[in-house]
Amino acid sequence: MQRVPLRQAKTIENVFSSAYWHLSQQDFTIDEIRSKLERKTDNQQWIDTVLARLIEGGYLKQDVDFAVRYCELAFSNEIGALAIKQKLQRRGIALADIESAIEHVMHAQNVDPFAMASAKLQSKFEHFEATSKEKVYAQMTTKGFSRAEIDHALAQHPQRDTLRSTLAIKADKADLSREIIKLFNKGKGKTLILQELKQRLIDVTDFEDTVYQLSLSDDIDFYLSCKNELAKKRYDLTDYKDKAKAYGYLSRKGFSSDEIKHAMSLDDDQ
Repeated sequence: MQRVPLRQAKTIENVFSSAYWHLSQQDFTIDEIRSKLERKTDNQQWIDTVLARLIEGGYLKQDVDFAVRYCELAFSNEIGALAIKQKLQRRGIALADIESAIEHVMHAQNVDPFAMASAKLQSKFEHFEATSKEKVYAQMTTKGFSRAEIDHALAQHPQRDTLRSTLAIKADKADLSREIIKLFNKGKGKTLILQELKQRLIDVTDFEDTVYQLSLSDDIDFYLSCKNELAKKRYDLTDYKDKAKAYGYLSRKGFSSDEIKHAMSLDDDQ
């Protein structure tokens, strides 16, 4: 939708009226009001005059005063310092003024960011049944808390032991047989499959027995798979260096020494 252009100010009174109207809606920074007035007129002298009088009359706060008031409201709503800093910077407040305001308000109100993070976490998450560790960190970070503050808050939470990572949640739902077959079908050997399953936090207590049962049912055959993976490459097994490369390649794929030697012997016979 195309924006309708503002009617341009013909007098400085029009500029005053525009500024008063905006400030009646909400508090704005000097930078924000200046930006709005620049859409109303290109007369910089009028804009500077209006801004100066608004500040003098207390209608428009100096940046540091605006930042202090913003910090007071934000901290009372359990918003962390990092989010305050980001939001005020986006509103045109200088970093030095923001840091000064944060320090002033934290001292004046005895703000403890670690205690505030704990209170925010416990009010937001009574339990962790429907979320993950990554989501908790993301939401708390959005609220302006640092990693150290979030770690502290989690350590204080009565349900902390039930919070699990996305990986762990997925691992609980994984079917060991199905996951082994998936990785086998990608041309991976037993050792590499076991390593990847562990990295994904899947319970591998029954790994050996499951592999044995899958072998009996012909769902997997690592000797055949090793042979097929070797056939995909063009190694000259009569050349010592190429043979060493082939052995290293198949070993990295997770195949055992017996499986590799068997595949190479079949290739030699051919």
